[in-house]
Amino acid sequence: MLGGIDLTTLGVLLLAAFGAGVLNAIAGGGSFLTFPALVWAGIPPIPANATSAIVVAPGYLGSTLGFRQELGELPRSTLRNDALVSAVGGVAGALLLLVTPAKVFAGIVPWLLLFATVLFAAGPRIGRWVGTHHADGSAGQRWRLPALLLVAIYGGYFNGGLGILLMAMYLLVGETRLHTVNALKNLDSLVLSVVSVAAFAWAGAIVWQHALPMMVAATVGGFAGAGLARRLPLPWVRAIVIGTGVVMSVLFFLRER
Repeated sequence: MLGGIDLTTLGVLLLAAFGAGVLNAIAGGGSFLTFPALVWAGIPPIPANATSAIVVAPGYLGSTLGFRQELGELPRSTLRNDALVSAVGGVAGALLLLVTPAKVFAGIVPWLLLFATVLFAAGPRIGRWVGTHHADGSAGQRWRLPALLLVAIYGGYFNGGLGILLMAMYLLVGETRLHTVNALKNLDSLVLSVVSVAAFAWAGAIVWQHALPMMVAATVGGFAGAGLARRLPLPWVRAIVIGTGVVMSVLFFLRER
């Protein structure tokens, strides 16, 4: 036993967190590992989701810093407005999760996992379609903040597939520069992750004895993933993420029967 966690459980959690760090550094989808692992460890779905959110949160900071140049080229008012809306949405989503009855959330978890898996699998096609059919920039800007608010609420409630939704949203409202879209996606993810985790912590929904060692493992996995990203074919990584999502969705559907 270590910190009240038996060594087998701790090993599984650390492995899941390390794998999540690797996946998030390369292609995303780390929550497909951390959330199910925490549920397997005996944590109820809502605290497991909250704990999973803080485990993967540190990776967003590094991703945001990696796009400092692109963010620096944007008007400060744009960054301020987007960050503020992301924060409001993140808190709203977190509070929505906290007031959702545990039984109800447990029932919709398989559908959320399946939705995130399908979204991840369709990500490249969504990007290509939106890239060729995006709205006019001036017209799309009217919908920028309302659309961002809805996506941020989803991100605060359940993190799976958030990055793809954010990128699709920015392309749809007329942002044509892919690196800028990536930069904004990372900034928004960081902001809404921080505020939602703060709400979870305030409500006592985070299981810290599991979260702290997993955060360390996820950070190490992020560094490892940065190196693997240069050598591992992206289609292989995407296949692993999608396969994991499908398996986890099926297991959670069977669990609810």
